[in-house]
Amino acid sequence: MVNVHFANGPLRLPETPHALPPEALTAMLGVSEEVGLSREDAEKRRRAVGSNAIEARPAATWFALLLHQFKTPVVYLLAGAAGLAFYFNELEEGGAIVAVLAVNAVIGFYTELKAVRSIEALRALGAHTVRVLRNRVVSRVPAEDLVPGDVVVIEAGEAVCADLRLIEASRLAVDESTLTGESVPVEKDVQSVSQGARLSERRSMLFKGTTITRGSGRGVVTATGLATELGKVSRLIMEVDAGNSPMERKLSRLSTQLVGATLVVASVIAALGLISGQDELLVIEAAIALAVAAIPEGLPIVATLALARGMWRMAEQNALIERLSAVETLGATTVILTDKTGTLTENRMTVQQLLTSSGEVVVSANPPDNALLSRAGADQELSLLLTVAVLCNDADLENADAEGTGDPMEIALLRAGLSANMSRSDLLFKYPLLRKHAFNPSTKMMGTIHSSRDGILIAVKGAPEPIINSATGVLHEGSEIRFDEETRSKWNNYVGRLADHGLRVLACAVRHPPQEPDDPFHELVLVGLIGLQDPARADVPEAIRDCQNAGIRVVMVTGDHVATARSIGRAVGLDTSEGNVVEGRELHEMLRTGTPALRDVGIFARVDPSEKLTLVRAYQNAGDIVAMTGDGVNDAPALRQADIGVSMGLRGTDVAREAAAMILLDDKFSTIVKAIREGRIIFANIRRLVAYLLSCNLSELMVIGLAVAGSLPLPLLPLQILYLNLVTDVFPAFALAMGEGEHRVLNRPPRDPKEAILGRTQWRAVILHAMALSAATFAALGIGKWLGFDQRASVTVTFLTLAFAQLWHVFNLRSRGTSIFVNEMTGNRWLWSAIGLCTLLLALPPYVGPAAHLLQLVPPTAQMWLVVLFSSTAPLIATQIVMLARSGTRPNRS
Repeated sequence: MVNVHFANGPLRLPETPHALPPEALTAMLGVSEEVGLSREDAEKRRRAVGSNAIEARPAATWFALLLHQFKTPVVYLLAGAAGLAFYFNELEEGGAIVAVLAVNAVIGFYTELKAVRSIEALRALGAHTVRVLRNRVVSRVPAEDLVPGDVVVIEAGEAVCADLRLIEASRLAVDESTLTGESVPVEKDVQSVSQGARLSERRSMLFKGTTITRGSGRGVVTATGLATELGKVSRLIMEVDAGNSPMERKLSRLSTQLVGATLVVASVIAALGLISGQDELLVIEAAIALAVAAIPEGLPIVATLALARGMWRMAEQNALIERLSAVETLGATTVILTDKTGTLTENRMTVQQLLTSSGEVVVSANPPDNALLSRAGADQELSLLLTVAVLCNDADLENADAEGTGDPMEIALLRAGLSANMSRSDLLFKYPLLRKHAFNPSTKMMGTIHSSRDGILIAVKGAPEPIINSATGVLHEGSEIRFDEETRSKWNNYVGRLADHGLRVLACAVRHPPQEPDDPFHELVLVGLIGLQDPARADVPEAIRDCQNAGIRVVMVTGDHVATARSIGRAVGLDTSEGNVVEGRELHEMLRTGTPALRDVGIFARVDPSEKLTLVRAYQNAGDIVAMTGDGVNDAPALRQADIGVSMGLRGTDVAREAAAMILLDDKFSTIVKAIREGRIIFANIRRLVAYLLSCNLSELMVIGLAVAGSLPLPLLPLQILYLNLVTDVFPAFALAMGEGEHRVLNRPPRDPKEAILGRTQWRAVILHAMALSAATFAALGIGKWLGFDQRASVTVTFLTLAFAQLWHVFNLRSRGTSIFVNEMTGNRWLWSAIGLCTLLLALPPYVGPAAHLLQLVPPTAQMWLVVLFSSTAPLIATQIVMLARSGTRPNRS
């Protein structure tokens, strides 16, 4: 019990209002259901409990986001190098480093500026007015002014604006799919349920954010704002820490390692220089050069652009990425937890089977290629079954493609009638409506009375058990076959068989009395049964097979019944064998026995929102990279927690879309597979470009370090290295990120989520390539000295040799076993464009006065260019020879 204190004493708020009788609840809340609260009492309660609104967590300010861009070890190191440059009056070098830091910060700031707005969407979901009884008068008030104890009047079409305990209900049905995952409207009544009833079983309650689909009623407010079930979802979202993606964590770890290594190397080189008596300014300049050389300044830019390019490619395939890091995360996905309703299914009830005494009809999913068209005209029982389903109906449907209004199951019946050329308007013209008996929750039947050429026609539909048990017989070839116990049992078994296949079953019956009776639900003749289901999407089975081939497990997580979940799971290719379908109430016991049991489960049914969140965390704790799909409010916390949350774009709620990292614009599960393929390609491309960047930067580090250790003049100056990194790091690396990838990328299992961007093999290749590049640079320096080049000319030759050697190095990144001339590198048009642009940016500065002065270069002579050409191509030629020699002796690796 929760106490809310007023000036005149505490008000007790019930923790399990669904279990209390209406009179006990109203007494506890201090309200009369005939009078309602007074305006004064309502205002006091509002001051005590607050507004009926879902409070949003304060979003990060733009200044905080901008400041966040400078909180990395790489920035600290480069900022220290800039500080040293300014201190020793090297203004140009210091300014250039600051400019690079600014560019990186602007890009990072832009990518993080869009904050997640899940809570704001939840607030908007409740922005309505509501009819409330106060001082015996029903009037409309803003929904945010509701307080516990208010008596609220509701009817079909209205949104529920607070949690209510029903005190009056007439034919009341509610769409709770966005909160519980239940795929059909839930019947509601005033009867109390057990204290331990799950959310989807609380028939005496209405919940904030759901919608009334049929009937009317009154309810007493039991919870508002964050205390509602919708508010609890909001709390879950606020508590979830999305954290960094695997790629972000790996890049951060790599950056930290680079900074640590750079500090060690710079300290050792500086100490050796000072011990050997070298000029202090020269040593400091060398330390700055080492810091600049070791850090791939272009890596954050290129990684961001590579992910953005993946995002563009995914958008072309109807997958909208809300967070750039989600592009790579998809490629590492090991398990997909998918909602059923609206994700694996159409989120539209459809007639699946019709059963009469003449036989069974399985309905095609694609009218007009529908069995009903060819059967209904010739089959008397089938024709009458559809006639009853269409006449005894409160829904409206203009045509078979329209959405319709009313109960989804009744809309499905009208759509089935239209597929057999039976429109409700035509049938009502033939059988004018005399009277309607609305659906009665106690009898679980609805009836309509019509006039016909033969007198009176009573059409009845409802739950199969009461209709079969009250029917006198079944229609067969135009005549009634009287029920005996065996026949009645047989039809009840038919009902059980359809229900076991996950179908919602309705029975239809008729009666032809001589005159209109007072009670239409007696002496009925059963016409047949109709099985309905929210069917699986046509593209889902193939998409799930693709996931399984890629080593990705697909697990259904739904709030729906076990039989329905098992039926859909069977249809889409999930494992539905005994023990592989688990109810939510069994989940906590399973987790206590250990997470390995999770790997044997294909379907979780009757799962609450908090349990979805528990599931995501359990898989993550087991080391999985989790993608979570969904479209409802109930999915939002799990979407936020998952490594990659995937929402439906067409049917998804605002809350789900805001919580997700990826939105499927076409609502197709198969689009996820395409996105996963793209994610794997992006990781392979990023691995390739990181290897390229590090081999280039490590070669610069070797050139500077060896020169200082050997007491040689600096062959490269800090500003030259900075310019070199911005040119050769950014453009070729970006071109590598644009690669189309391997076609068989989905035929391999997911990589180990803990796998580093660069493994031992990649690091060995990086070091060997860097040694080749630095050796070529020293060779050019030595040849220049031998040819008598002065210091400026030697520096120019060294700069151009290393620059072009790095540029040609991209061709060393082809996969082993591919042709030298035809491979993913030579076939990349972006790469050729990058090489052309970089050639201009590297060759022109020595001939442009200001640039030559800034970089301390001289215009190269023909002899100098020959030295550059020979020295820069030597590493490429040597590496290609080695690769040719090893071709066929090792497996391909990206």
